[in-house]
Amino acid sequence: MVPGEENQLVPKEIENAAEEPRVLCIIQDTTNSKTVNERITLNLPASTPVRKLFEDVANKVGYINGTFDLVWGNGINTADMAPLDHTSDKSLLDANFEPGKKNFLHLTDKDGEQPQILLEDSSAGEDSVHDRFIGPLPREGSVGSTSDYVSQSYSYSSILNKSETGYVGLVNQAMTCYLNSLLQTLFMTPEFRNALYKWEFEESEEDPVTSIPYQLQRLFVLLQTSKKRAIETTDVTRSFGWDSSEAWQQHDVQELCRVMFDALEQKWKQTEQADLINELYQGKLKDYVRCLECGYEGWRIDTYLDIPLVIRPYGSSQAFASVEEALHAFIQPEILDGPNQYFCERCKKKCDARKGLRFLHFPYLLTLQLKRFDFDYTTMHRIKLNDRMTFPEELDMSTFIDVEDEKSPQTESCTDSGAENEGSCHSDQMSNDFSNDDGVDEGICLETNSGTEKISKSGLEKNSLIYELFSVMVHSGSAAGGHYYACIKSFSDEQWYSFNDQHVSRITQEDIKKTHGGSSGSRGYYSSAFASSTNAYMLIYRLKDPARNAKFLEVDEYPEHIKNLVQKERELEEQEKRQREIERNTCKIKLFCLHPTKQVMMENKLEVHKDKTLKEAVEMAYKMMDLEEVIPLDCCRLVKYDEFHDYLERSYEGEEDTPMGLLLGGVKSTYMFDLLLETRKPDQVFQSYKPGVMVKVHVVDLKAESVAAPITVRAYLNQTVTEFKQLISKAIHLPAETMRIVLERCYNDLRLLSVSSKTLKAEGFFRSNKVFVESSETLDYQMAFAESHLWKLLDRHANTIRLFVLLPEQSPGSYSKRTAYQKAGGDSGNVDDDCERVKGPVGSLKSVEAILEESTEKLKSLSLQQQQDGDNGDSSKSTETSDFENIESPLNERDSSASVDNRELEQHIQTSDPENFQSEERSDSDVNNDRSTSSVDSDILSSSHSSDTLCNADNAQIPLANGLDSHSITSSRRTKANEGKKETWDTAEEDSGTDSEYDESGKSRGEMQYMYFKAEPYAADEGSGEGHKWLMVHVDKRITLAAFKQHLEPFVGVLSSHFKVFRVYASNQEFESVRLNETLSSFSDDNKITIRLGRALKKGEYRVKVYQLLVNEQEPCKFLLDAVFAKGMTVRQSKEELIPQLREQCGLELSIDRFRLRKKTWKNPGTVFLDYHIYEEDINISSNWEVFLEALDGVEKMKSMSQLAVLSRRWKPSEMKLDPFQEVVLESSSVDELREKLSEISGIPLEDIEFAKGRGTFPCDISVLDIHQDLDWNPKVSTLNVWPLYICDDGAVIFYRDKTEELMELTDEQRNELMKKESSRLQKTGHRVTYSPRKEKALKIYLDGAPNKDLTQD
Repeated sequence: MVPGEENQLVPKEIENAAEEPRVLCIIQDTTNSKTVNERITLNLPASTPVRKLFEDVANKVGYINGTFDLVWGNGINTADMAPLDHTSDKSLLDANFEPGKKNFLHLTDKDGEQPQILLEDSSAGEDSVHDRFIGPLPREGSVGSTSDYVSQSYSYSSILNKSETGYVGLVNQAMTCYLNSLLQTLFMTPEFRNALYKWEFEESEEDPVTSIPYQLQRLFVLLQTSKKRAIETTDVTRSFGWDSSEAWQQHDVQELCRVMFDALEQKWKQTEQADLINELYQGKLKDYVRCLECGYEGWRIDTYLDIPLVIRPYGSSQAFASVEEALHAFIQPEILDGPNQYFCERCKKKCDARKGLRFLHFPYLLTLQLKRFDFDYTTMHRIKLNDRMTFPEELDMSTFIDVEDEKSPQTESCTDSGAENEGSCHSDQMSNDFSNDDGVDEGICLETNSGTEKISKSGLEKNSLIYELFSVMVHSGSAAGGHYYACIKSFSDEQWYSFNDQHVSRITQEDIKKTHGGSSGSRGYYSSAFASSTNAYMLIYRLKDPARNAKFLEVDEYPEHIKNLVQKERELEEQEKRQREIERNTCKIKLFCLHPTKQVMMENKLEVHKDKTLKEAVEMAYKMMDLEEVIPLDCCRLVKYDEFHDYLERSYEGEEDTPMGLLLGGVKSTYMFDLLLETRKPDQVFQSYKPGVMVKVHVVDLKAESVAAPITVRAYLNQTVTEFKQLISKAIHLPAETMRIVLERCYNDLRLLSVSSKTLKAEGFFRSNKVFVESSETLDYQMAFAESHLWKLLDRHANTIRLFVLLPEQSPGSYSKRTAYQKAGGDSGNVDDDCERVKGPVGSLKSVEAILEESTEKLKSLSLQQQQDGDNGDSSKSTETSDFENIESPLNERDSSASVDNRELEQHIQTSDPENFQSEERSDSDVNNDRSTSSVDSDILSSSHSSDTLCNADNAQIPLANGLDSHSITSSRRTKANEGKKETWDTAEEDSGTDSEYDESGKSRGEMQYMYFKAEPYAADEGSGEGHKWLMVHVDKRITLAAFKQHLEPFVGVLSSHFKVFRVYASNQEFESVRLNETLSSFSDDNKITIRLGRALKKGEYRVKVYQLLVNEQEPCKFLLDAVFAKGMTVRQSKEELIPQLREQCGLELSIDRFRLRKKTWKNPGTVFLDYHIYEEDINISSNWEVFLEALDGVEKMKSMSQLAVLSRRWKPSEMKLDPFQEVVLESSSVDELREKLSEISGIPLEDIEFAKGRGTFPCDISVLDIHQDLDWNPKVSTLNVWPLYICDDGAVIFYRDKTEELMELTDEQRNELMKKESSRLQKTGHRVTYSPRKEKALKIYLDGAPNKDLTQD
């Protein structure tokens, strides 16, 4: 729609359109011009002309009108397949469109050419703003306009049609825009293109793949003759010896120009083109030094391929305004005087001299490089100079040629002054790759040429040195990277074009002026971003000489080998076009086949042309599946198949001659179904499959309490329940009269099909269904379904999962003792048979107290052993899948159904009463830390956390495998019983602690409830370690964790309050589960669980990780132990409890007044906790909380919360080193007080103190090479709690220095050595190393193909 069209007034004749009949047109795009074929619907008045239909379709799909055809689709006027006339004024009614019905049309290619995609500039005239738009420069006054450059994304099909300009673009391989710009410039240079065409490739002498001139020839031929919008450059880069990684390296276009020219010269040696580059691009200049006392001049002649022009003189903030000004500066001589005096050979002494450059000869094609890339010695980074520099369309170079020689014709015999000229101020202006002319040696004197010859040559040069601009290579971006494109004037029509990778568009002279750079003019909001970074980088001028200016060769002027090459490329392009046509009409669909003898499901992809018949497709599939030697072809057929539901949707009887395009619904990128090559035995007949539903039938045996594996039955939605029972009766041979069918509509939603006359559709059957069938003559048939044995069995089947439980190493108590424990506990009537099957001696029965006493002693010895040997159980933890969702796979379903056959009856186990549920928490324990699981009787064994967290070896919280954070997982698992409760993640407001298995009176919580539980020994894989025992547990997942733990008590050998449950995730990641009132619903089949010994938390207790803060150590954060803090406890009380634990477990002897506790945030020390602070009142505390323990050198200085403790560190620039940290305690947030304190501890005069806040994570490490200039020294603030400091809490890092202290002067060797040391130090501490820009890869072109990989090179 044209902007503003929607607001236009509706003409009167259209107002009456609602009264006339309307035509519904459905148009399907069948071309391959876009990645996704559209289907559009138009509802038009019947009087609408056909011409208007084409216009509406073009606007809708985004094609240029007239570049596509509309033909009748299937089902409407199929006899008339001629395309509609897009210029016809016939009404739709007269063109045989039917009002009130669907009129199907296909949008197809026109004359074999794909439709041209409508770009925004295609509808505008030649002088429109869209046509003139180039690169990233926004147009003045344009609203919402886009350009080819802005839309860099394109599909393969979008490059199939040639630009309206007639020119072909080049595809950007990744970062090859610099290459594309240069190639287009060379292609648009008549002299270069014609010379390249005259060179003939000898295939017998060289491989065409590695021949650079040949691949350039091919590329130029394609650029000239191809019908595509853009062509690839991979063949050219392959001839350079580049691999795919080179496409991701951006280089300088001027550097590429030099390297490519050098490669071409090497390839063209001893051919007619041997001197082509020099003839076109090489000029000469004289580098001279003249004595100002005697007039003696020494000089040498250099050649150049381009002239590098400085944008901004060194040390100046003002740039040259124009190219002419920069050229004058290039040849401006300098005076060598003072210490820079020149030693004159004639005067035999050092004299003042004039040193400079003079142009002797300008090339036919003059290349000017604008040196926009520079180095900033302040920041030590590369920068780009975006200053404005104008350049003319015509450049007169006569004013720059050998001016000095004409003023002073006297020239003395010259000397080899090259050595003395090295390092002059002009050396940085010259290109590094200036090559010496082989025929002109250094020191050759101009007097060898006759004066008349010289004068006449000079006069000729001056009279014919008008150059016209024809190529501007533009760079947009910064010194770190950007984008190149080229603005080139065609010598054929004198029109400027923008060659921006695959996009070619027409531009004007005004657009060229916008590449001058700077920020002149108003270009809207983004003017600074675009105008300042998009500017000309290389300019190429051609000498205006009618005698030499060439035109492009016409086709009839091509050499014979080029004509052959053109014909060859046309044939290849036609072949590619035909292949695309075939691809576009090929149906690609998944093909399956159950091998008739191997009974293995095979999978392949069937690619069949849409016009091939079903019979031909069967033959193709037959051969594809290698069934020729297995069964005859007539025993195979293709049927519609749904792999996901393993369902045969329909068969195709009588449609053997139907085209596959019709059967499959057309050519599509993806299909919502698959095909199955069905086979039969010779004596069998294929069954006819009509569209129906698939039903998986599980047979239930009430006596054996088993559910059989499913069999598949095809049913139809219009069948009644009675008919469905008869169908199943035939399939499973059970009587239909007593049959009960239960439909599982969704998880745990069981529905008995009791109304015989109801249809399956009315009962809720869908595409794939699951039913349970029972046909016994028991009294259970007469009971209400919800109270029947069948319902209980199915309910148990749906909710039972299999878990693998790893018991603790050397768990106290044998299985016989566990059995005794279970019997002694008053639950002897529910002991499972598995307990009796356990092998081992049966000892005398003991009381619970005796078992616990014995268990405790053994656990203590186990604790000591674990401290010495480490926890060996970690190596055995493994799991292959992440279990965040309970997804039943077909394999799991079979295993589950098979295992149910052997499951025992339910056991009576205890679960918690939902009404007494407390606030739930889940803990995070470092299972790999020895101390965290070693001392069983201590209160520091397990950790609890208010959210699910995984643990790894270095105590770091790591994200869960599915990308969710721990809070989101905890939130998703909350039960409905807790929905009304208010919870926070930092503290649990209800009971401020973990769910306790026992209430305050010590009695077990909850009432009796019956859930299925069965456990039996399981032989785990090797590598679990000696002493480890596994249980395979079948359990109802609706059981609570508390009940699950209680039922594991006889197998673990201790009370449930003395062991912890860890869930094992992928990559052996574990986290502890302590939400006792949470069910096992988040678990799924084959999940793994690890049991670890240790006391569970009581109500109001928190697990706390204690780390030691070592401010002056390389690793300032060291884990000590797990502790338990309780609500209402003071900081001093917690310190008192820590002292013996620190002595026993860590070997630390600390007095209560010589250490403090403080807040820990990641690795940053925070608020200092004072002794009188109370947890939960003054200090917010949560499960798995972390604190720092900091040993003090003296008495605690922090007495009040109004004080502020900062960590200071002195920087000594004269020694290039940092002193250790010292704590400074401030009474206020005053900057003056901070300065006074720093002056006191350092002895630096108050007025010379400068300070800066450290950056990043403690200890805010920074390289000593950067600290002096990178930090924000001496901020202009009076208080610490304002920007840019924001120091509001304890633990901030302050660097300070003496401003009178000078920075040490380093030699290059010292700097490099120090840089290595600092880099090593910062990498060890895990802090960011000093900024180092990406090392640029040198641009090379390999003349003999791919390079030899040198492993020693970086």
